Amino acid sequence: MSTDQRFFDFLKERIGLDVTSVGPAIIERAVRQRSTASQALTADDYWRTLQGSQDEQQALIEAVIVPETWFFRYPESFATLAKLAAKRLAEINNMRALRILSLPCSTGEEPYSIAMALLDAGFKPHQFKVEGMDVSPLSVEKAKRALYGKNSFRGQDIAFRDRHFSAEDEGYRLSGRVLEQVRLQVGNLLDPALLASEPAYDFVFCRNLLIYFDQPTQQQVFEVLKRLTHVDGVLFIGPSEGSLLGRFGMRSIGIPQSFAFSRQRAPEPEPVSTFVPTPLPVRLPVRSVTSLPVRNRPFATLTPPAVTPKAADATTLLANIATLANEGKSAEARTACESYLRSHEPVAQVFYWLGLLSDVAGSALQAQGFYRKALYLEPQHPDALMHLAALLQSQGDTAGARRLQERAARSERVADSERKR
Repeated sequence: MSTDQRFFDFLKERIGLDVTSVGPAIIERAVRQRSTASQALTADDYWRTLQGSQDEQQALIEAVIVPETWFFRYPESFATLAKLAAKRLAEINNMRALRILSLPCSTGEEPYSIAMALLDAGFKPHQFKVEGMDVSPLSVEKAKRALYGKNSFRGQDIAFRDRHFSAEDEGYRLSGRVLEQVRLQVGNLLDPALLASEPAYDFVFCRNLLIYFDQPTQQQVFEVLKRLTHVDGVLFIGPSEGSLLGRFGMRSIGIPQSFAFSRQRAPEPEPVSTFVPTPLPVRLPVRSVTSLPVRNRPFATLTPPAVTPKAADATTLLANIATLANEGKSAEARTACESYLRSHEPVAQVFYWLGLLSDVAGSALQAQGFYRKALYLEPQHPDALMHLAALLQSQGDTAGARRLQERAARSERVADSERKR
């Protein structure tokens, strides 16, 4: 039942999802879950149910789209936004409020982070407004409730939670001051007329979405994004999508890890200080581990480090690499990877991290090499397969990306079978 092409085509038509971007296993699992929930006995039974019920159509979409987000994800973007917003207000002589769009907004963490970042930077409520949009009514409803669990707060610096949230039995409630700055609604980015009557936005956040589309859909979505973004505005994207925007004529504004693009090359900006940690788009959870020792500068007085790589357990070192990367300490994470490789046998996870760090830094060729080393050591490494596939897709190698997605899907099916034993 789950391999029926009709379900793949349905998701492609409704939300533009390219099955190879997530792997068939994800869609197959969602179809099985919804078939069981709707008590359908055959593929035809469930197909008829799906065609006859808008609620079931949305339920299938919800089962496929599993949002993975948290507050201040990629925080350099928010620090960059605060600086650019001040410049933009000066350019328009404070004649109107800045317009900022977040889509897809998922369960609200991103648009609320935008509002908190600007309020913390000293902007007045009348100086900016944020709009959030998502194809999922369920996600938008959760965002409007504005009640969040611990998983939405990641990293070591979560001081913003004390400023903008109040603790409740069920989690943390966002303050009304932030809620008033954000308007949420349901909408589909594949709609060419999306927000057609609205003025263009000064800043648009659309992250980790384009990589899930095939090339024609990417082009279609980009045309909508281009229309929504002011000619002097900035578009914020995901770490793996930079090469895609490069093909469409957009250029990075030059601030590392901001993932911000404009239509014309901007002057090199001054460094922006970050005020919250930078998590990377990874699946490993942040662990509480001992910090990696600081490397001494050449010719500096040598001070023995508290913990040396050789004395550290390999598992602890791997967890430390994950922590450093999730906190946005890219240089330290790369150093930790190199330290691991000097003192231990090479493992796929370390090369995967090096690939991801290179990917985020915009070194696509280097990232590709590291991902391939990871797959040489562990041919079914799921994260390396997915990220290398996304990288190849962004470079136009659809066939290569498809092969990697098929490998990931086969691996997922084997893992599912083993878990059922």
